[in-house]
Amino acid sequence: MIETSQFEDVVQIRMSKVVDGVPVYWVSAYLVDGLLIDTGCSYTAEELAAHLRNKKIDTIINTHFHEDHIGGNHLMKEMFKTDLYAHPESIPLIGSEAFLHPYQEMVWGYPVPTVAKPIPEVIETERFRYEVLETPGHSAGHVCLFEKDKGWCFSGDIFSRETLKFIRPEENMGETVRSMKWLLDLETERLILFASVGKIVEDGRGALKGCIDYLEDLSVRAKGLKSQGHTVEEIICDIFGGEHDFAQLTNGQYTTENLVRSVLDM
Repeated sequence: MIETSQFEDVVQIRMSKVVDGVPVYWVSAYLVDGLLIDTGCSYTAEELAAHLRNKKIDTIINTHFHEDHIGGNHLMKEMFKTDLYAHPESIPLIGSEAFLHPYQEMVWGYPVPTVAKPIPEVIETERFRYEVLETPGHSAGHVCLFEKDKGWCFSGDIFSRETLKFIRPEENMGETVRSMKWLLDLETERLILFASVGKIVEDGRGALKGCIDYLEDLSVRAKGLKSQGHTVEEIICDIFGGEHDFAQLTNGQYTTENLVRSVLDM
């Protein structure tokens, strides 16, 4: 399933696998001036290709290597005969067979391995110029694209929501906060976040500050409880009322425990 919307010169393409007529999980790609940022999951790859068939695509960027961002790579490269770029740490993962947990296979599916080139420090299209910003935290090899004159920041998954309740085990909240603070300090009059979860956040600075404050406060609270002798399990119950349902749905991958352990290391 695909839905599109327009914000200024940017086309947002929201995609999701559909089960019994209901979208399972939305993820977004963005198209602006011949630049395609991310390609969704494998289940929507053919629909994305059909939607973009008569569009102008000169360059394809992956913000990171996760399966819900690279699933249309092979069809896009084949159709438009253009180069694909990603951070050097993401390139070998984009180019090899992915290992997926059952929930990942069900929701997003296996991407076809594709060849990517190292992303340059600057991406230029006919009308716009994007700085490529290394923003680790959500994953290794994560990048954001920043168009200073427009105040656009294509932020991948470095920001999804202000109050996180669960994360993957490999996510690092200390690095995430540092990356968000870097974005917060970008020299631009306005900062609009084009997030991969399907949000276009016009008050990007407010959203980033809200998330940073939340995570830093969560870290203080968790560390305070730990210093009083509380276990991680007790901290989860004290702050969140127990483990999130997503832990069971994702075979223990997306958990509140992961979040608490990460903020304890901040």
